[in-house]
Amino acid sequence: MLVKARVAAVTLVVLVTACHGSKPKQAPTPETASPGVLDTTTSLANLPLDIGVPDSVHIPEPDVTHEAVKIFGDSLATAPAAAAEPTWDIDVRSFETHDRVVYFVGRFTGPSSDRFAQELARGGRYEPIIRRKLRAAGMPEDMTYLALIESGYNPHAYSSAAAVGLWQFMASTARGTGLRVDWWIDERRDPVRSTDGAIKFLGWLKEQFGSYYLAAAAYNGGAGRVSRGLKRYADEVEGESGDSAFFSMAAAGNYLRAETRDYVPKLIAAALVAKEPGKYGLKVDYLPELTYDSVEVGPSTPLAAVAKAAHASLADIQDLNPQVLRGMTPPDQRYLVRVPMGDGEGFDSAYAQLAPTDRAAFIKSSVKKGETITAVAQRAGVSVRSLTWYNRSLKPTKRGHLAQGQTVLLPSPAVVAGALDIPDPSVEKWGTSSRGTTVTHVVVKGETLGRIALRYGTTVPGLMRLNGMSGSRLIPGQVLIVKTRHRSSKPHRKSKAAS
Repeated sequence: MLVKARVAAVTLVVLVTACHGSKPKQAPTPETASPGVLDTTTSLANLPLDIGVPDSVHIPEPDVTHEAVKIFGDSLATAPAAAAEPTWDIDVRSFETHDRVVYFVGRFTGPSSDRFAQELARGGRYEPIIRRKLRAAGMPEDMTYLALIESGYNPHAYSSAAAVGLWQFMASTARGTGLRVDWWIDERRDPVRSTDGAIKFLGWLKEQFGSYYLAAAAYNGGAGRVSRGLKRYADEVEGESGDSAFFSMAAAGNYLRAETRDYVPKLIAAALVAKEPGKYGLKVDYLPELTYDSVEVGPSTPLAAVAKAAHASLADIQDLNPQVLRGMTPPDQRYLVRVPMGDGEGFDSAYAQLAPTDRAAFIKSSVKKGETITAVAQRAGVSVRSLTWYNRSLKPTKRGHLAQGQTVLLPSPAVVAGALDIPDPSVEKWGTSSRGTTVTHVVVKGETLGRIALRYGTTVPGLMRLNGMSGSRLIPGQVLIVKTRHRSSKPHRKSKAAS
């Protein structure tokens, strides 16, 4: 196409100039060439672009286009510009031929191509927000693909280990980054707030390891394991740059779990395919970018009431607020709720005009003599399971009866319709065994290893050994792996380590 365009330009200039009655200057030609004849044995790439055009002649661009179409047809005029080569702000080029990267490229574009295309399509909704936040934090925008391989850009992704959301946070790690995770709200499911948490967490890991690929490995396998691995294979990684150090450590042995060894290759493969899906035969229909207005409402406000005041559907409000778990805002505070873009205007007045029954999440009642929890649920018109979501302290007797006169909250069917049927997100399930529970702990300013050990019922030497630490110095934001001696990760009033 470039050769054709150059020939067209040279010939067209000569023809159009002749039409204007001017005699062109002659470019130097070989002795065998006749004047005014293009020597096709000369490299077209070396032809001067101003050949044969006198400075005094001006040829309007429309005239050139018109003449080009007349002489060469419209194929030249409509030829698409060559696509720019994609660029990445993480190093994919150095490792794109790595065998595991090649393997995952093959997976994403072969057996898993339909699923991967769907995940890329869903990414159209969240990736712009993630990229803007990464850029504002001074981090590589292509770290967005970590969310792609973690969850497929699904805010409701839930693993068997109780990791949740776009970024697959454990509850304790999420709280350590400042996210709210409790019975009413789980910000791991919020694509905006969880991205803030992920950026903070990745920033801590990058500061700890000096490489985004090592940070990614620690994100998946734990900072302690990566730290110990770097020490164990110090000879193998000596002299390597940060990103290369991951591959040297991964190749040195099986100390890292297979999932962690494959994590960075999977990230690189995802970045390669995601930037050029068409190159790999993937057709992606991207979802539109997430946009919204925010409105403030009071405690215990039903999402159904928000939908009615915003002239939106309940499904729309649920989609914009996946972190609201029980069909209503938390009962302990005023809360910002997202509504479709443009629906925030006039919301306050529309909400004020709703009927009191629409704005009430539940009504208070008292247990009648001999009532069971099933009878109370039937009285409310909801299931027993749904009733317990809003009455977690209800405890029937051995005969199944509730205490007469006990206060019970009867949720409205509209509130229940907006709730998610999920387990308690505050329960940490990762690594639970008969010997205890394995959790992550994010260090805050002023904490010491002794205080952390006391909290989790473990020992300082145990913490240091588990996290590959040679000293007791802690950095705010540092992520520690903790094995408790009990099933609960709640603070212990007394421990053997403290006695």
